[in-house]
Amino acid sequence: MRQRLTILIPAFNEERNIREVMACAQWADETLVVDSFSTDATPRIAAGMGARVLQHEYVNSAAQKNWAIPQASCEWVMVLDADERITNALRSEIQEFLENPGATAGLRIFRENYFMGQRVRYCGWQDDSVLRVFPRHRGRYPDREVHADVIVDGPVRILKNKLLHYTFDNFEQYMRKFDRYTTWAAGDRARAASRVGFTQLSLRPAWRFFRQYVLRGGFLDGRAGLVICSLAAYSVFMKYAKLWERQQNRDSREQRP
Repeated sequence: MRQRLTILIPAFNEERNIREVMACAQWADETLVVDSFSTDATPRIAAGMGARVLQHEYVNSAAQKNWAIPQASCEWVMVLDADERITNALRSEIQEFLENPGATAGLRIFRENYFMGQRVRYCGWQDDSVLRVFPRHRGRYPDREVHADVIVDGPVRILKNKLLHYTFDNFEQYMRKFDRYTTWAAGDRARAASRVGFTQLSLRPAWRFFRQYVLRGGFLDGRAGLVICSLAAYSVFMKYAKLWERQQNRDSREQRP
């Protein structure tokens, strides 16, 4: 008997995406939208398209998903971001898997990424994969503020078909997320990082650009590749600059009488 599946969609002010992501999730036994108190029409649109909508205060991505997973009514869960799309081929592959999961505890899916409308084939994005399908009692996200991938108890299978990922439509959208993510990344690094110095502020951003643009073929993506690799290097710089700021503020507090 096929295992039942909940598609879990975390959302906040996703009015521009919610209709399309809901449309590609209609085949699931349950669609659960966990909304972070959107100020636009996201919850209303999702409910109107048949989703069960819950609202929960957002702390970080991992905490939000860890709260949401036990709310699913089905044994299996697929986490789907609002800017991602399930193709028909991927849907069929997941449905076939659910007919007989066996001992498998998770499905890892590669993503086909788009940046401002252009498909990105290199820049290191060619290896982008996420673990997104798992039994709700056997998966949990680690306590990290950014780039946390779910940890499952058991073997993982890699699927052949890809998830479509439409990252950013414009720089305004990118920079809003950039500020939040570099702040969160600095927070993650602050737990174990040594003092920020010349290496972190100069050599690590330069290495990130060289690795993605030259070694990972970003130059083959043309101008989009140059932009992506430059932004990646800048994000490394800002992560360590914000960590340096934290350390400076901490030192100032400790030196006060």
